[in-house]
Amino acid sequence: MFTINIETCFSADHQLVLPDGSKEPVHHHDWVVTVSVSSRELTGAGIVMDFGELKMMTDNIVSDFNNGRLEDVDYFQRNNSSAENVAQFIYTKLARQVPEGVSLDYVEVVEAPGCSAKFSK
Repeated sequence: MFTINIETCFSADHQLVLPDGSKEPVHHHDWVVTVSVSSRELTGAGIVMDFGELKMMTDNIVSDFNNGRLEDVDYFQRNNSSAENVAQFIYTKLARQVPEGVSLDYVEVVEAPGCSAKFSK
């Protein structure tokens, strides 16, 4: 199995809804996203897929909320804007875009140093 990873980042505010229904104050993070994909076979060019293509696909997804507020995106109006849900959101969008024969292994989101969430199927 061959695996590649890309990393990208975005800046966004968010406001979690706590279990008691109250809300955290709106606050900012510089989020870091790692995407891992794999394949049993390499392409004719000897790669799993192009790093630049995977990074561009990921950047296009996070551009919806880069330099904004997560809750401005419809998904986060229905789902808490936790790091876990951010990872799942990116994963779900990417899963529709990876080339045939390439598996999306996981999306990991770092909200702050030492605080990360990973989503995979």
